[in-house]
Amino acid sequence: MKFMAICGTGLGSSFMVEMNLQDALKELGVEGVEVTHSSMSDATPDSADIFFVAADLEDAAQHLGDVVILKNIFDKKDMKEKVRKVCIEKNLLTEG
Repeated sequence: MKFMAICGTGLGSSFMVEMNLQDALKELGVEGVEVTHSSMSDATPDSADIFFVAADLEDAAQHLGDVVILKNIFDKKDMKEKVRKVCIEKNLLTEG
């Protein structure tokens, strides 16, 4: 399973989201998920299984497939909850 954080340039905010995704996965005890980051222009549907993008890129990211929208990329609690939901949906984590 591969998660990818996307931003406009693939530098600052996507890298920060990547680190926060890794932290959330670790806190949830989920292993075996590769986490990377990229720019919107370099991301393709086969780049990852799940894409995490800020709300301002929601429309631009729809072609990628399975996209999780982050309303506030600085809200770690919300991000962890979204990661938890994705992990449950993908059978990487059981509800509880």
